[in-house]
Amino acid sequence: MRTLLLLLIGLLAFDAHAGDEEAMARFNYLMGDATLRQQAYEAGEERIVLCGHCHGKDGNSKRDYIPNLAAQNPLYLFRSFEKFANGERNHFVMSSLAKSLSLEERVDIAIYFSQQKVVPLPVIGDAAQRQHGKELFDNICHACHGAQGEGQEKAPRLAGQSAEYVRLALTRYHDKDPRRALSVMYSVAAGLTPTDIESVAAYVQQLAP
Repeated sequence: MRTLLLLLIGLLAFDAHAGDEEAMARFNYLMGDATLRQQAYEAGEERIVLCGHCHGKDGNSKRDYIPNLAAQNPLYLFRSFEKFANGERNHFVMSSLAKSLSLEERVDIAIYFSQQKVVPLPVIGDAAQRQHGKELFDNICHACHGAQGEGQEKAPRLAGQSAEYVRLALTRYHDKDPRRALSVMYSVAAGLTPTDIESVAAYVQQLAP
């Protein structure tokens, strides 16, 4: 029984790795050709009808507690879909949606949202709060999320996310929400106070270009 369990775990890990490699190959193939990239963009635009209800057709969220997808790294977006599909992340709507999409559709949607522009949000908080947030961000967040919060393949873009979304996300990590049990953010957020979280959130909101 133990041998069978280990074999199943190994197969699942192999499938996830193979899917990631296949997705990367498709990204490189599409992003390296302007015509193919445009075709993927248009295909993605057709598939984001449901996504647009919450995240906005242009990837700028219609609700401040839902993340913006505009200008996110396309591979990060694809990997997020995978986590919802395989149960690593759990959300009633996103988990169901991710499982209903093919790899090609997930890649196309990721490319579509990655090409959108972030709409700047109002500056909030006072200068002292934002400065405190900047100091925390520079010390704790920039290594993964980028010096200007631009994100990368394995960490989301934070620049231009609403302060409310960032506050809620950091608070969930701080409180060890079991839906994110595998995230490295547990240890990162553990040392933040509510005041720290509010400051980082205020700083991040005004980072959009």
